[in-house]
Amino acid sequence: MATDTVIEVFEEHRPVLMGVAYRMLGRVADAEDVVQDAWLRWAQADRDEVREPRAYLVRVATRLAIDRLRQAQVRREAYVGPWLPEPLVTDFGPTAPDTAEAAVLAESVSLAVLVVLESLSPLERAVFVLREAFGFPFAEIATTLERSESAVRQLAGRARKHVDERRPRFDVDPVEQRDLTERFLAAATDGDLEGLMTLLAPDARLVGDSGGKSKAPLRVIESADKVGRFLLGAAKGGGAGFTFRIVELNGGPAVLALVDGKPDSVFQVDVADGHVQCVYIVRNPDKLASLA
Repeated sequence: MATDTVIEVFEEHRPVLMGVAYRMLGRVADAEDVVQDAWLRWAQADRDEVREPRAYLVRVATRLAIDRLRQAQVRREAYVGPWLPEPLVTDFGPTAPDTAEAAVLAESVSLAVLVVLESLSPLERAVFVLREAFGFPFAEIATTLERSESAVRQLAGRARKHVDERRPRFDVDPVEQRDLTERFLAAATDGDLEGLMTLLAPDARLVGDSGGKSKAPLRVIESADKVGRFLLGAAKGGGAGFTFRIVELNGGPAVLALVDGKPDSVFQVDVADGHVQCVYIVRNPDKLASLA
């Protein structure tokens, strides 16, 4: 296989590899490392023995991601405060040829789903990502994980049940979600507690991720009153130099707060029944570097 063809084949499948790795790991940098390692394996492989490059590359990337996830889970036990996935700018491009598939991909990369996936074992997470997000057949997943097809089906069933039980119910209507996000931002920046309370569900929650490297709640805040007051206090303490943008992250609208043009924090909301159910705040500067 000519060098140009080797590169072209890999680049054709790069979006899928990045998609699998990010959903497995929740970190952009870690996913990029997995993709780079997969490229090195592909460049050195005996490609005469590779009948299906996509299946081969996904198999390599998945196994690399499983190894890295096992290492990451040990490190996350010492993480300061709640852990949230790193915000990802979502542009599905050729991986989402129609609206239905785009909706599936958006849901599978949402913060709410990725947070639940953190509680799965590495193998369960791999099966869930490959099956639910990308629709791989059970037989192909079995080959990827070197497990029997029956074992993979059992893993898939456990993972799906676990996710369904723990995943918050939320709407994925992008128009409504953007509208609520814009109203949420306006109420918070205007100091409008009454306006915020009309947007927040009574049992609304706020989850902040700073990794101990910036100011954010070290515990989950619960109830609309406490969440609203916290947000107003944070908005008042922001100081000069703050600007805000609505951007698409993790398959939905989010607020990117910048200080003097540099990313300071990301706010994203889960919406159900016309109200904000959960507010996610990412302030760990390591997780905002890719948004600069």
